[in-house]
Amino acid sequence: MPKILIIDDERSIRMTLKEILEYEKFSVDEAGDGEEGLKKLQMGSYDVVLCDIKMPKMDGMEVLEKAQELGIETQFVMISAHGSIETAVEATKMGAFDFVPKPPDLNRLLLTLRNAMDKKSLVKETTVLKKKVARKYEMVGSSSSLSDVQSMIDKVAPTDARVLITGPNGTGKELVARALHAKSERSGSPLVEVNCAAIPSELIESELFGHEKGSFTSAVKQRIGKFEQANGGTLFLDEIGDMSLSAQAKVLRALQEHKITRVGGDKDIKVNVRVFAATNKDLKQEIADGNFREDLYHRLSVIVVQVPALKDRLEEIPELVGKFLGDIAMEYGTAPKTIEDDAIKELQKGEWTGNIRELRNVVERLVIMSDKSITAEDVKKYVEF
Repeated sequence: MPKILIIDDERSIRMTLKEILEYEKFSVDEAGDGEEGLKKLQMGSYDVVLCDIKMPKMDGMEVLEKAQELGIETQFVMISAHGSIETAVEATKMGAFDFVPKPPDLNRLLLTLRNAMDKKSLVKETTVLKKKVARKYEMVGSSSSLSDVQSMIDKVAPTDARVLITGPNGTGKELVARALHAKSERSGSPLVEVNCAAIPSELIESELFGHEKGSFTSAVKQRIGKFEQANGGTLFLDEIGDMSLSAQAKVLRALQEHKITRVGGDKDIKVNVRVFAATNKDLKQEIADGNFREDLYHRLSVIVVQVPALKDRLEEIPELVGKFLGDIAMEYGTAPKTIEDDAIKELQKGEWTGNIRELRNVVERLVIMSDKSITAEDVKKYVEF
């Protein structure tokens, strides 16, 4: 049953609203002034607050402000007999969901309350999803090599320096890029990812820089490229070693001049983008073989972060397995399985050519195939190194 808190110094108003809302199957609590209302907000959980603006001791705007300072996420609907457009605008600017004049129209009030509850549900779902995403991209491990990487992230992230992230497949280069972005001054702007290996060479320029309508056969409308999408934020060029030489030349120009031109266009477009690049290739060897531009390499590698392979940090396997067991349980909606120490030791004997990604897949397989606890025998039976 939805729970509503009414904060109003007029007892008759409180009683009338309470009677109406209880008839509509709401659970209703009440407070006679702002101070009492704030205390009840701190002690209980409410879906929506109906809060008068003009009250003694503490007015409604102060209650709203204090609630936000305390991190209370309940939606506020402000009510007042002395309302105006200016008051309504001020209330919504401060974070109120809506403003309803007194005496309230019943139909409008009920619709506003239901919309406010819908918004609260969306906010809650968004918070849960953000936590899931944060957990998914969390860097786990306490080895000295990973500690060095994390220390470098802390130093480099607040700057605007370009970063080249290197390391074998599956080591977590994307996690490094996300951590750099999250700790940067651009964290409030988008992080746009491009997998250069997954896009055909004839389409990579359109993907990065966009195209104008009619610039080629299938260009039926204008397209905004990844550089423009990332404007003000960060562009992550994954597997940049697989990018064509012609696209490399245009990326170099974008980095040098901070502007791009869409395919089929003749207009320069200014962009403010921080670039991270990642590769599993030896770019110096690629330069020697004529596959990668040396000038682009030097533009990208202001800072180089080398992500170590799992075989070089086997001591992290217990922590990683624990995280994966929790993640998989959350995905499956089940209780996390346990793993015996001997099973961990068996896992530490592996070569792990696929690194963290391979370990994650192996843990999921063991969760599916084993009983309540994963044993060393399970590892020997279901894992091939």
